[in-house]
Parts: sequence; structure tokens; C-alpha cells
Amino acid sequence: MSKTMNVVLTPDIEKFVKEQIESGNYQDALAVIREGLELLAERERIYKGKFQELKQEVEIGVEALKRGEIFDGEAVFDELEEDIRQIEVSMENRGEN
Repeated sequence: MSKTMNVVLTPDIEKFVKEQIESGNYQDALAVIREGLELLAERERIYKGKFQELKQEVEIGVEALKRGEIFDGEAVFDELEEDIRQIEVSMENRGEN
């Protein structure tokens, strides 16, 4: 069942709605507002899904931590930087840089 709801639009939003109607993209203000709300609802569904995925990843990480399966992030980056330095030296020695 539809329910009537009155809303006040800012001048910028009202202008945008009128532009959308004038461009022929939408028949009336209701269609523009409906489309905007549907997009907002879809974005919320996506964000909730992403949040659930992130929450699961955190839980996996916490369980790995409890099992002692951890990496020192700083040590990992130090190793990567050293690998990059070695590659650069190797390239310089071969005249590639």
C-alpha cells in the first residue's frame, strides 16, 4: 500500500530533479526520487554485504592468531623492501637501470 509523504528539497536537489525530467530521462519527479531511493537502498545492501565479508575475514584472522599463525607486518615489509633492493642491485649490475 502506497503512503503519501511530503518532503522539502534543497534548491540544488530540486534543480537536479527538474534537469532530469527536462532531459527526458524521467517522466516526473516521483520517478527521479524513486530511482534515487532505489540506488540508495542497493548501496546499503552492498555495504552491509561488504561489512559481513570484512567481519568474517577478521574472525578468520583472530582464529589464526589464536593458533599462533601470525606474521609481524613490519618484518614482512622489511623483507619486501630488501627483496626490492636486491632486484635493483641485480638490474644495475646487468646494466638494466
